[in-house]
Formats: sequence, structure tokens, C-alpha cells
Amino acid sequence: MQPTQLHTPADTAVIVGRWQLFHKGHESLLNAALESAAQVIVVIGSAFCSRNVRNPFNWEERQAMIQASLSADDLGRVKFLPVRDYFDDARWNTAVREGVLRLTGGKGTVSLLGFRKDHTSYYLDHFPDWTWQSVPQDLQIDATALRNVYFEGTDPDARLEVLSPYVHHQVKAYLQAWARLPVYAQRVVEHTTVVQYRKKWAADVYLTADAVVLASGHVLLIRRGGDVGYGQWAVPGGFVDRNERFYTAALRELHEETGFKTLDSTMRRAMKDSQVFDHPLRSARGRLITHAFFFDLGGIRMPEIKGSDDALDAKWVPLAELSSMEDQLFEDHAAILDRFVGLYRAA
Repeated sequence: MQPTQLHTPADTAVIVGRWQLFHKGHESLLNAALESAAQVIVVIGSAFCSRNVRNPFNWEERQAMIQASLSADDLGRVKFLPVRDYFDDARWNTAVREGVLRLTGGKGTVSLLGFRKDHTSYYLDHFPDWTWQSVPQDLQIDATALRNVYFEGTDPDARLEVLSPYVHHQVKAYLQAWARLPVYAQRVVEHTTVVQYRKKWAADVYLTADAVVLASGHVLLIRRGGDVGYGQWAVPGGFVDRNERFYTAALRELHEETGFKTLDSTMRRAMKDSQVFDHPLRSARGRLITHAFFFDLGGIRMPEIKGSDDALDAKWVPLAELSSMEDQLFEDHAAILDRFVGLYRAA
């Protein structure tokens, strides 16, 4: 079902994006929304996740960039709604609807504005009860290309000069200041590593296996080494070897990264569930499909573990602390943990 085309002004206009980074194409969409309604809600997608090459800025930083581009009069007319990646359209749609309802108080009419860029714009059809306004995409600007400019090369100031025609001058000033922070240098290293990674690992699909292990109300996590996701927390796992089954790979990686190993019969009894995670955008490194296995060891004394192989550290994390670690979890591991042990708190 297609959204209803907008014929009369709405009370609230909604625009949706990741805004990584906020450029003049995005700005034209925001201006169209401001012209069409008294209030605008900017949905910030991929919120609460850890940083990676597709999402180098957290949602507060993206909000700050957008606010920097607004006039004093318009600033009070714009509200922001951060929404996480659930990798589940139904949950994402519900989060957006509930967030808009909360910000509007259920009052007035709502319109959805956007331009259909490519297949990633399919979400625009998920809100048929909102009126729809198509906005012409006059500026053909690719955020991915702009990020590549920003994180490649040797001179940050030169990169910003290249970006100047494509971003608001206040956004440029924000990016210039952000480039002086340690987090920028970390993103440059990660960006370079991922570019090299994609050249070396050029197959269409790679297979991995993960182990979610629960014991006495604690889940086992490792802290990543390497340049991709350095320092972020993850469930133990890795690539499946040739002629290896997913289950075997998950237990092998568990042992290699944490030192944890017990009887096969014990793990067979402890395995309660498994799930394939195959969203095309779950990993910034490429098309990685993982099969995750959930083991519940019950109320036993937590086994001794130690980070090894490519893991800097390993620790048992109380389930009650998981939600506070969401922005420190690697790639889609928050979604993996939520699937088996629950993690997401209300946004």
C-alpha cells in the first residue's frame, strides 16, 4: 500500500535518515519539511550503536550537526527522534511510530517527506496512514563518497576544503573541530583497514559463527583487538573454517578467544537456541552471515576465562549491565544479545 500523497499542510512533518554526515542534500529535505509543517521531527536512524565506517558519528553528534545548520527561528521547530537498528522492520516501524506519537502527543496530522534514492528507501512505504510528500532530489550528493573524502588522505584541512561545496558552513566548522579529536584518528585507521579488508576479502559472502554463553545471570563477552572495532565488546566468534560446521566453529572460537572449554555433552545440554543473522548491512566489512548459538549453563560458578588469540580481554558481564553497554558493542552484537538474553531499553 502506497502512502497518501500530501494535498494540505500537516501539523508535523517527519523526515528519516542516518545523516552520516549531514550534507546539503539532507539540508534541502529538512528545509522542505520546515516549509510544509509547523513542526518537524527528524528521525535519526542507526542510533545507540557503536561507531564503525558506516556510522562514524553517534546520534548526538549528528543532531548537533543538524542543529548547527538551523536558524534560531527554526531551531525551536525541530525535534529529534533517535531510533536504533533492530534489523527487524516491524520493530523499527513500531519504534518510529511510538516515538512520533510521543513527540506529538497524538495531536494533529502527520506527513512523511523524502526522496526515493535507491532500494534503501523502501521504509518510506511503511507508514501508509501518514500523508506522503515526495521531495525532488535536486542535489545528487552521496554521503558515502563524502565520508570517504573525510577519512582518506593525509591532510584533514584539505579534505574539508573538498567537502565545502557539499555541506553547510557550520557543519564544516563542526567537522573541522571533530577532526581534532582522538575519535577521528581512530575512525581514519578503521576506514583504511576496512578498505584494505574489502580488497583482500572480495567474495560475495563470508560465514561466521558466534557463541552467546550465559552463566549465573552473566553473559560472556570479549574485547576486540585489531583495527576494526578496536576496544569494542563482542560475543566470542569468528570465521568458519573450510569443511567446518557452524556449531563446531562457534565452540572453537569460544575456546580460542576466552580459554573456555568443557565437555561436549555439557555444551549440548546447555544449548537452548540458535539463530542466523544475515542482514546485508550487519557488518561494515562486507557481506558476513553469522550463525549464533545460545548456551545457558544455569546457576553454576562462572568458569575462569581470559582474553586470548585476537581478543584483548574477556569477562562475564551481568545481564543488568548490558543495556548500558549498547554503544560499546561491535557491529550488530547488541541485536544478537537482545535476541537471546534481552538488551534493548526504551529509547
